[in-house]
Amino acid sequence: MRDQDWIVGVDVGGTFTDAIAIRADGTTRVAKVPSTPSDPGMAFEQALAALTGAGVTAGGVRMIFHGTTAATNALLTGGLARVVLATTEGFRDILGYRDGTRPAVYQLDQPRPRELVRRRDRIEVAERLSGLGETVTALREDEIDRVAAEIAAREPEAVAVAFLFSYLDDKHERALGEALAGRLPGIPVSLSSAVAREFREYPRTATAVVNAGLRPVVGRYLLGLRARVAQAGPAGDAPPLLIMQSNGGCVPAERAEEQAHRLVLSGPAAGVAGAVALGGQYGIRQLVSLDMGGTSLDVCLVPDGVPPLIATQLAEGNPILCPSADIVTVGAGGGSIAQVDRTGRLRVGPESAGAVPGPAAYAGGGDRPTLTDAHVVAGTLPAGLPLAGQLTLDAAAAVAVLGRLGDQLGLPAGDAADGVIRLAVAQMAGALRQVSVQRGIDPREYTLIAFGGAGPLHAGLLLRELGFRAVLIPRYPGLFAATGLLATDLRIDESRTVLRVLGPGLAADLASWYAETAQDLTARLRADGIPRTRVRLAASADCRFVGQGYELSIPVIPRGRAGVASLAARFRDAHLRTYGHADLAQDVEVVTLRLSAFGALPVPAPAAAPDGAGRDARPAGGPGAAARIGEAQVRLPGSPGPQGLPVYDRARLAPGETVTGPAIVHQVDTTTVILAGQQARTDPHGTMWLEEAR
Repeated sequence: MRDQDWIVGVDVGGTFTDAIAIRADGTTRVAKVPSTPSDPGMAFEQALAALTGAGVTAGGVRMIFHGTTAATNALLTGGLARVVLATTEGFRDILGYRDGTRPAVYQLDQPRPRELVRRRDRIEVAERLSGLGETVTALREDEIDRVAAEIAAREPEAVAVAFLFSYLDDKHERALGEALAGRLPGIPVSLSSAVAREFREYPRTATAVVNAGLRPVVGRYLLGLRARVAQAGPAGDAPPLLIMQSNGGCVPAERAEEQAHRLVLSGPAAGVAGAVALGGQYGIRQLVSLDMGGTSLDVCLVPDGVPPLIATQLAEGNPILCPSADIVTVGAGGGSIAQVDRTGRLRVGPESAGAVPGPAAYAGGGDRPTLTDAHVVAGTLPAGLPLAGQLTLDAAAAVAVLGRLGDQLGLPAGDAADGVIRLAVAQMAGALRQVSVQRGIDPREYTLIAFGGAGPLHAGLLLRELGFRAVLIPRYPGLFAATGLLATDLRIDESRTVLRVLGPGLAADLASWYAETAQDLTARLRADGIPRTRVRLAASADCRFVGQGYELSIPVIPRGRAGVASLAARFRDAHLRTYGHADLAQDVEVVTLRLSAFGALPVPAPAAAPDGAGRDARPAGGPGAAARIGEAQVRLPGSPGPQGLPVYDRARLAPGETVTGPAIVHQVDTTTVILAGQQARTDPHGTMWLEEAR
């Protein structure tokens, strides 16, 4: 990159759309605009325009990274395209049978989950493979013609093809797919063997259908984005547009439509990537990321500097087979609505006011109490201070909606606000315990990285509740997911189910698959402009004891015969650590092979933390008078009444200056509340360290 080149990250959230631009010389510009749920691309365009207004050179943008909610919103709102499913004869109802489990075992009247494809749009096909991949019923040409004609008559928006045991041999799926492509030009066709070449019929079928249903939605969105970013490139050429995936890596927009099912956790994964990058600046490998925006709270525990991945994610009860960041999401965001249920109990979330109408305090027409409104009433979010997106807080509106909530509870507005905040914090603490204590991990050994517009607002409360070593609050917490986008690589994942018992003759076969797949993935990254020297590969295998119904993911190191040969011993060690036992005499079965390829992008790397900038650096002293911008009457959660607290402007805090609680530190994209007995210090990189005073 040249000194005047910019790279840009744009993250679309439920309430705000965040953007950050970094020049090759380290110059940074940021922007935050309200999201536009009816057309997310409009907010994307407005964010780019805001960056231009902040000094980003028009035509100087070389790459744009994007975290999108297009796939997520389509799944949550039932906005998938209408899909016709072609499946093996006798398996028409696989989407209805699902995996045979009940979400609530003892609830007799639980509603059935929404099925992804209407039963009349599922076409049975006379074809069959055995569990060994042998042809039992061949797929004839006349059957292909019949099925293609029947599918075309239904005028689908997308087609999914999922045949029995196609993960072993995809010849039947490919034959029908080619016929459909010729018969239905412009209609996307998703083959289960191409989308997820893994066993277990229901998850593979569901993944193929989700991908098919998302492709028209994501395709239209990305097509619109390409037109909107064209003007940001040099001489009118559109800069490369890279889309964040659920696995924490990016993919070029040109391929994102084909892999739409991999975008469901696009936004949350960007925040995790940013947290890992920030922790790496300070040599912190045991961390927890906490991303709290206007709609939800996303939590991820990173045990060793590498974001943990899961092979299957659930979206609206539907399994999606693709590597995804292991993120726990709860409905606790700044816009979470507080209400009294029919039993008279107070509840916060999961319903959110979102960007429209938003909290009442945003003066956008919201008339229901939210967590943000509770903080305005409590004073922890002081009215009258400048906010991102040119927002101003309407304290009277917040008092009015909390007053009505208090009337239902028999409490004054201030007590109702206190209850809303404390209940929301309890839900946040529950999510943090879910990824730590419930997995046998002591949070006191971890550092919390709190970001999102509402994350720092609750950081001090969570620090005290769970006893983290410290809390790191990034320089731009409300824009941190956009920052995380710039810390990612291109990433391609490939997998294949083999279901073979480890034996003397297996190592060569598995090593051959890794070698061939490595060549293919490397070639695809090189076609994206990544030099071979910037390509990194990571291999693993899902293994289990013969007879088990669950697997453990085991790294294959080195990637070759020696690595495969050591799988049995590595698996037994992992099984012993995980479950407390391992049978040395039991055979080990390799279930699924996995290979990931990473392409490092030429983006500016964050400067290394200098000596004295980390956790052990001692503060130089309290904040100067210039940093104090006023005083607010604040009722901290659990306290009997309000008290006057100093308010500091974070931008005016010099490196090393310490703010001793109780106090409030304000910036345009978030507010940090420091409790009594806590202190916050800003280091030379602008990161704020929040700790219990010693």
